[in-house]
Amino acid sequence: MIPSEISSAENTPAPLIQVDQLTKRFDDVAAVDGISFDVQEGELFGFLGPNGAGKTTTINLLTGLARPDEGSIRVAGLSCTPNPKAAQKFIGVVPDESNLYPELTGFDNLCFCAALYGLRKKERRKRARELLDAFGLREAAHRKMAVYSKGMKRKLTIAAGIIHRPRILFLDEPTTGIDVGSARQLRQLVRKLHRAGTTIFLTTHYIEEAERLCERIAFIVKGRIVRTATIQDLLEPVQAKRSMLISVAQVPATLGAELSSAFKHLEIQTVSEGKVRVDSTESISLGPLVRFIEERGAVVTEARRLIPSLEEVFVQVTGIEAAAMRKEKGKRGPKK
Repeated sequence: MIPSEISSAENTPAPLIQVDQLTKRFDDVAAVDGISFDVQEGELFGFLGPNGAGKTTTINLLTGLARPDEGSIRVAGLSCTPNPKAAQKFIGVVPDESNLYPELTGFDNLCFCAALYGLRKKERRKRARELLDAFGLREAAHRKMAVYSKGMKRKLTIAAGIIHRPRILFLDEPTTGIDVGSARQLRQLVRKLHRAGTTIFLTTHYIEEAERLCERIAFIVKGRIVRTATIQDLLEPVQAKRSMLISVAQVPATLGAELSSAFKHLEIQTVSEGKVRVDSTESISLGPLVRFIEERGAVVTEARRLIPSLEEVFVQVTGIEAAAMRKEKGKRGPKK
């Protein structure tokens, strides 16, 4: 290595989170199975996968709520494998279910959490009021949390997670089960925290949410990371492709096969009854397709260009159909 390379390597900051071959088993099931990744300071890192993939278990390991069976964790330069609580002062955690007290007011919940982190009375009261204002909860500050809406409870839980101004914030499924308006507000809050310099580790099974918020993403399936890359790198292969979805009425059963035979330069796929997807690396000429379809007695009711999305990449990389993710989403809350 030449001197300039040595100097460059020495000046490169170490990742804020470093995970190597992390494993956690429950009986014979490996909930987390030898995963390795890192998160840079100031990064908004997404952990994307279906329910049961190992996302929450990973957060529990990183935040000291569970001990790994194998592997190592370093947070803010501290080894957390022998001492899971070593980096606790640098960490804020927002679990997928609120861990606050419904019988306390919003203000008292925040003051209590601040006391746990060692803030003095005057400072914690000031910080609680600041966060209630910032999260739009001032009017509800002295109401019991039990009467809060789901969105309000989620905001308060995030406020509690950052009461001590942590360097790293772990968000576990932050918008699951809340209404669309509250989800939008929470995403705006996450962006604001990120712009202010907070490193954010976000788990979600909402593909479009990860695409909107994150800079880099790890796909996790059945406890294993199958791909880690920036959003730009993940989308690059599909952005080079042209895609259209053609809706057809009175569709012949053999239409897909006939289209594939007649238009060999195109990728033709019947995605559902009455819907045909057309993919190409070049521009798609719609006229010949429509004429061919209508000559066979069918009627084209709609043709629209498909915009490449992270959803396509997820399906390609994991083999999990986007429809399955949407089905899980429906079980947990409204579409965001």
